[in-house]
Amino acid sequence: MAEETRGICVRDVPAKAFIAAYAEHLKNSDKFELPVWADLVKTSVANELAPYGDDWYYIRAASIARKVYLRPGVGVGQLRKWYGGNYRRGTKTEHFRKANAGIIRSVLLQLEEMKVTEKLENGGRQMTRVGQQDLDRIAGTRQQRTTEIARRNAERYVV
Repeated sequence: MAEETRGICVRDVPAKAFIAAYAEHLKNSDKFELPVWADLVKTSVANELAPYGDDWYYIRAASIARKVYLRPGVGVGQLRKWYGGNYRRGTKTEHFRKANAGIIRSVLLQLEEMKVTEKLENGGRQMTRVGQQDLDRIAGTRQQRTTEIARRNAERYVV
């Protein structure tokens, strides 16, 4: 039997590799802009400091785009829960706190302007056809790159 060739989608690529690739794509894109307040905000009440990295906003946007791709209909509330964390209160017990909704909302609005996501009638967001093709294309190039590296490493260490 002939082996079927099928397209690579976001599910086939490891999350860390895809998020890094899509964040780089967003950073190089003219349509996606870094807000002026990005260097001043914390990502959650539970965090003490703002993120250290310069492109944390692009990484968060890529992660949000991946979440919307994998779970259509996800909204700001669900994403706040996903990116939230434990609020450490010294000697008192920890409590869960949700993430900052403003960051998530601004990312979703920018992704909407880029025609990557769209709003649903009953709430939440889903990928557009163009957005899904864009993410699948980036996942495919990332998968090719990782298989080439693995092949080179396998050839190098043949005994």
